[in-house]
Amino acid sequence: MASDKVLSMEEVAKHNTKDDCWVVLYGKAYDLTKFAKVHPGGAKLITDAAGMDATAIFDPIHPKDIMDKLLKPSLTMGVVDAATIKPEHVAKPPEAHKPKPKKKAVKADAAEEEIEEFKKPPLAAMLNSFDFESVAREVMEPQAWGYYSSGGDDEITLRDNHLAFQRITMRPRILVNVREIDMTTKILNVPAALPLYFTATALAKLAHQEGELAIVKAAKKAGVPYMLPTLSSYTLDEMLEARAPDQVVFSQLYVNPERSRTEEYVSKLEKAGVQALFVTVDAPQLGRREKDMRNKFTQQGSDVQGDDEDEGAVDRSQGATRAISSYIDPGLNWEDVPWLKKITSMKVLLKGVQCGEDAVEAFKAGLAGCVLSNHGGRQLDTCRPGIEVLPEVMEALKEAGATKENFAVFIDGGVRRGGDIFKAVALGAQACGVGRPVLYSLASYGQNGIVRMVHMLQDELQMVMRLAGTPNIPSITEKHVITTNLADHIVPLPVDNLTMKTYQGLEPAAKL
Repeated sequence: MASDKVLSMEEVAKHNTKDDCWVVLYGKAYDLTKFAKVHPGGAKLITDAAGMDATAIFDPIHPKDIMDKLLKPSLTMGVVDAATIKPEHVAKPPEAHKPKPKKKAVKADAAEEEIEEFKKPPLAAMLNSFDFESVAREVMEPQAWGYYSSGGDDEITLRDNHLAFQRITMRPRILVNVREIDMTTKILNVPAALPLYFTATALAKLAHQEGELAIVKAAKKAGVPYMLPTLSSYTLDEMLEARAPDQVVFSQLYVNPERSRTEEYVSKLEKAGVQALFVTVDAPQLGRREKDMRNKFTQQGSDVQGDDEDEGAVDRSQGATRAISSYIDPGLNWEDVPWLKKITSMKVLLKGVQCGEDAVEAFKAGLAGCVLSNHGGRQLDTCRPGIEVLPEVMEALKEAGATKENFAVFIDGGVRRGGDIFKAVALGAQACGVGRPVLYSLASYGQNGIVRMVHMLQDELQMVMRLAGTPNIPSITEKHVITTNLADHIVPLPVDNLTMKTYQGLEPAAKL
């Protein structure tokens, strides 16, 4: 096998062009000639390292096993003899990707122009999830912020994910004994401090050096499950090792066109005690996220894309979100569900359901549940928020004979308040997933930031439950909310200042 072959660095160095591009990562040589064209940072970052050891550039963001996870085995060319690697064989980070100083502000009232670094407020000053977002925007690198904050096309769905919760109004009951409030629940039979879990998000090292390891630990401290991402910054083994002895985690899955890769990965998850597998089904192609794309174009300049235009390569302005599309199987369909169930004894759920018919299909196929999700507004723009789809799905499942006990329904997207969690539970969701709030609190204050963010949601949910007359989670029902205006999208609302002041609008090219 090629992957067992021992290579000298001199042999690797011969493959040093964009048309024949071998790169060494963690002691293995990979043929990245085709991958370079869909690389999130553009082909130039890879082709500049052709015939070299690029581990030092690769390591700060990516996990050690991502190439083995994504690439076909035939693209692993062999193991490189470490003794043959000389200093001139080691690629160095380009200027554009070296660490940048923190953002700075100019004092307008100073006699002389005085520049100072952004002063991050103390963690105790964070009062809601939007506070974390505002801090994250200041402390994150532009490339990382663009990747996390971007949505598909005009970002209509991105924004409506949260606004949809405001189209649901409360219908509280009075004179209920709410001296004691119990927010605890079970998510797929896993105890949780509240109906909340951390959903999978890619490349958490873009937010903080501890990345997914910090999220695993914070999930334990906060008492909620974490859905491990396939496209993580740390290896699966490293994430699993970060668990506490009794900690239960779930996992998200992108099905690889090379099915053996998927089977191997799923087997590893199951052996490690992962309890549930959430198969992403809303990404046969990754969406156009223009903040991310624009950020790539302005950082690298139009000259970067010129090299490959004659080959019809992916435009270098495509950004971080287009890179993985070659490694997600667009042919995945309902006929593959029996295969998914066959390769594991874990509970299998579909992540990305957006209508009642598909939820019923999942139920009839014998799956354990589904997540009503539009991928955080990053895929098909103008599709409905998960909370808006929820009533339709619950009605369709009821007619099909499904119950909350034999088919679990979750939502994610736009959850920013404890009241949002209440509304989702009232309409039938077992729990809500949060993604960006986890990343923003991680970027701002590390593991402690995530824990505080969850505690704030707990405080808000406790207040809402008490004021609504619901002492525990089972007591929350659809009779506690009014959804008349949820789907019509024409209800005038007061301006949501927190959203408006943290949302970064799209900019046309002429304004850059």
